[in-house]
Amino acid sequence: MTIAVVMSLIGKRQRRAGLRGLGSLAGASLVSNTVLKPLIGRKRPTLDPAHPHPLVRMPWTSSFPSGHSASAAAFAVGAALERPRTAAVLFPLAAAVGYSRVHVGVHYPSDVIAGAAIGGGVALAGQRLWPAVPTTAAQTGPGSAPALPRGAGLTVVLNSESGSSAGADTRILALLPDAKIVHWDPDYPLDEQISDDSRALGVAGGDGTAATVAQIAIDRDLPLAVFPAGTLNHFARALSLETYADTARAVVAGSAGTVDVGRINGCLFLNTAGLGGYPEMVRLRERLEHRIGKWPAAAVALFRALRGHKPLDLVINGRRRSVWAIFIGNGEYRPRGLTPSNRSSLADGVLDVQYLRADRRLGRTTAIAASLFGTVERARVLGAIQADHLVIESHSGPILTAHDGEVTGPVDHIDLDLDPLALTVYH
Repeated sequence: MTIAVVMSLIGKRQRRAGLRGLGSLAGASLVSNTVLKPLIGRKRPTLDPAHPHPLVRMPWTSSFPSGHSASAAAFAVGAALERPRTAAVLFPLAAAVGYSRVHVGVHYPSDVIAGAAIGGGVALAGQRLWPAVPTTAAQTGPGSAPALPRGAGLTVVLNSESGSSAGADTRILALLPDAKIVHWDPDYPLDEQISDDSRALGVAGGDGTAATVAQIAIDRDLPLAVFPAGTLNHFARALSLETYADTARAVVAGSAGTVDVGRINGCLFLNTAGLGGYPEMVRLRERLEHRIGKWPAAAVALFRALRGHKPLDLVINGRRRSVWAIFIGNGEYRPRGLTPSNRSSLADGVLDVQYLRADRRLGRTTAIAASLFGTVERARVLGAIQADHLVIESHSGPILTAHDGEVTGPVDHIDLDLDPLALTVYH
């Protein structure tokens, strides 16, 4: 517990690692102490006649498995899934806990080995409820961008209406003192507020703001620097830009690559788009997932978002389909199903379309149940298409669309296109 508290105080990734470790520990303790110990009922080791007094009081519970070993292993593996470098410290500590249980005479070695296996297994299984954030950047295509010492030539756009970017100008100028800051008022055209002598554009704000600035960067053939100032920062996270300093280092070094961009009815999106009930489901899921886990949050969000919706009658690339909601990813997203959140590549050349089928009997109920266990893809209620161009016609009347968190529409005709390697980004 002390280790988890310390981790929560030294950074977001460490906080996630600590929380995952605690969740894994709780699960392992439940399995080992509440389920297996009463079920198996193994006696504790017999005291050595030469040492009739144990080093600690002999517990009255079953010897198999070791609850301490299960909990220690679960915390270590859980935290390492989120922050691999913690393994160098936590794994030896977990091993020491296991050894100590044998050394003081309260467990057999097999108790400890089984406990460690249970703890590690629970931590790994926990990824079904709460997938770990990738620790490496998604792949990008080849690209080049100018190195900008002190940020000279960089114009950074801040959305003045975004509370998440408050104080971003001070932090950016502390790292890149020669950068130019533009406080964008969305009531006025952004392009007119950016000088023609800019050598690169930057953006500090949410994914919607980043998409707006990305379009200008493409139009002007300029590289883009993304500072993680938004609430979720999906695009920055895909590039492993966790802090302002990460982005600043890439700008100074001129480290860059190219990425695909998607378009929905001509509007650029960097991450995802959605139709029907999906935009509402995403908002609800992201509000709940930090409290109850990603898969349970998906089930609750799906139920709330779709309980008042009727199935959509759509024609997708010429094929008629009845669906509840559609997700469109710029690149292939994992895990498959209702909680796609991570990409291994930002330059794979595909639009990843995943949709919840409405032509299956009890499809909605099945999808909600499968969401609780992360088995939507195997439940035969999920459809998928991968292409670089799609046309969707709605026979259910105009429907809402959303892209990178911005809700638009309603429309009854949707064109989806992919521009491969269209945007150069620092990372």
